[in-house]
Order: sequence, then C-alpha cells, then structure tokens
Amino acid sequence: MALLKVKFNQKKRVKLAQGLWLMNWFSVFAGIIVFSMGLFLKIELRKRSEVMDNSESHFVPNSLILMGILSCAFNGFAGKICYDSLDPTKFAKWKPLLKPYLALCFLFNILIFFVALICFLMRGSLESTLAQGLKNGMKFYRDTDTPGRCFMKKTIDMLQIEFKCCGNNGFKDWFEIQWISNRYLDFSSKEVKDRIKSNVDGRYLVDGVPFSCCNPSSPRPCIQYQVTNNSAHYSYDYQTEELNLWGRGCREALLHYYSSMMSSMGAVVLLVWVFETSVMVGLRLLHTSLESIPNPEDPECESEGWILENSLKDTLKSALESLKKIGKFNQVEAGAEGAEGEEAGKTPAITTVS
Repeated sequence: MALLKVKFNQKKRVKLAQGLWLMNWFSVFAGIIVFSMGLFLKIELRKRSEVMDNSESHFVPNSLILMGILSCAFNGFAGKICYDSLDPTKFAKWKPLLKPYLALCFLFNILIFFVALICFLMRGSLESTLAQGLKNGMKFYRDTDTPGRCFMKKTIDMLQIEFKCCGNNGFKDWFEIQWISNRYLDFSSKEVKDRIKSNVDGRYLVDGVPFSCCNPSSPRPCIQYQVTNNSAHYSYDYQTEELNLWGRGCREALLHYYSSMMSSMGAVVLLVWVFETSVMVGLRLLHTSLESIPNPEDPECESEGWILENSLKDTLKSALESLKKIGKFNQVEAGAEGAEGEEAGKTPAITTVS
C-alpha cells in the first residue's frame, strides 16, 4: 500500500504546482537568510580570531554559507519545474530528472538537519578553543614591541571592556602571568628585583590586573594593584561586593555570546528544514500525480499521488535486498577475476607420443 496516497484532479494539481512554485521562492529567500547568517557569524568569529586556538569554530559558518547557496540553487530549480508542470509539453523534459533530483533533495534535507544540530552542539568545542586562545593571548599581552604580537594588548583590552569581563576564567588569571612589559620595569628597584628572584621562571608577577578589568559602574576608584591586599587600601575587602573589577571571565562571556548566537541560528535552520521538507513532499506528490495520469491526452482526468509507492516497511526491505544483490554481484565479480588469474598462472602440460 502506497504511503500518503492522495487523489488529484486537474484543479488540485494546478493549485499544488502554483503553491509549490510560491513556496520554492520563499525557500530561496530563506536560503539567502541562512547564507547571511553564516557570513555574519564568520565575520564575528574572525574579529576575535586572535583569542581562538584553532579554526574548528569556522565549521558552523562555512556550513551555513554552503547550505544557503545550495538552498537557493535547489529551490530555484524546483520553482522552474513547478512552473513548467502547468504545461504538459514543457513538463515532459523534466520527467527523467525528477527522481534523481528528489533523491538529491532528500540528501540535502539530511544535511540541513545535521547543520542545525551542529549549531546546538558546538558549545564544547568552542569552549576549549576559547580557553586555550585566551590563555595564549594573555601571555602575549606584554609583547607590545614584538612584531606580530604588538596588537594583542589592544585586542585583550577592547575585549574586556566590550564584554565586561576579566581574564580567562576570572581576574586572578592575571596574577599567574607577567602582563607588564620589561620595558616599563625599573630593574634597579629592590622591589622589582625581589619579585623577579622570588619566581622560578624569573617573571615579574603581581596581584594586579590591566585597567580594562575595572568596572566603571563602581563608585570607588579602580583598585587594580595589590588587589588581594586588604591592608593596602582603606575600608577594603576584595572578597566582598566592593571589588570593583569585572567578576566574569572572558571565556564565559564569549562562550555565552557565541552559543546564544549559534542556538538562534540553529532554530532558524530547523525552521528552514521543516519548510524544505514540506516542499520536497509536495514536489513528490506533484511528480507522482502527473506520472500516474491514465490518459496523458486528457489532462482533466483524475490521478493519484503518493510519497512512497509501497509502505515504509516494504520500501526499506526492497532497499536492503537491492544492497545485498549489489554486494553479492561484487563478490561474484571478484571471485571470477581471481579464478581467471589462477588459470592464467597455470601452464598446460603437453605430452608427446613417440
């Protein structure tokens, strides 16, 4: 029994073709939206590529861009088919292409669904990328005189100001690296010498943070040096809410920003997938209803359209049998080639009778 069998007359077929034509052009517009989202996300990721460890995060925008282009191409082609289906003479040239085209549409819809899932599942990969990238970026914060790294200070400062964050996981991350350049240290000072000598790696470590970690909303002037020394400041306790530094780490801030963006895009792509699936189902019904017309010379007669010619169970069973036949055929061919090779290797024995 056919799956989703529907009876059509001439009027219903025309309405279906017209409706599908309109839906296909809406799908082209949806493809442009998906392409634009991918382009926007790629630009946003490139803005902060200096604090990302690898290029894996660009898989999502690249996939969205590709899906947008394919959606425009597929639906533009389908729109032409639907338009020509109103004229039997024009539709005849598309008949041999419809089955392969519908198979490609099915694969395309699987890819769209996969891309939508990836938008929701990229959080873990993005988190590790940001954690390592921010860690490396903070190490190069002081290298303002080093070619290729002189921009890192500005990048980190602008990032912390824009996203209201400090450090990788928090402000204490700055205590573990030397973020002040040696150019601005007085090595004749006893305090500087003692701090450098007290560190195994010979680094100048302080319990201080860059100015960009300061919260301008705090009524108190920013305390960015001796942050953990309560006695160095009047009426101060760094463990209370009076601490006037951003409490959130930049990894968390950026992860929330990009994750929410990707989740929203994933929801849009899922809606596009539902729309594309509806178009594919409608095109399949139109295709079968036109092919099953009993008398092509009488376009007014009724016909039947369906999604699958047999039930889903029978279709899967026949597909598995076809795959088994292909496998057996390949085995037979391989066996025949092996037998021919063995026969070729044998030399016939010739006996002479005297």
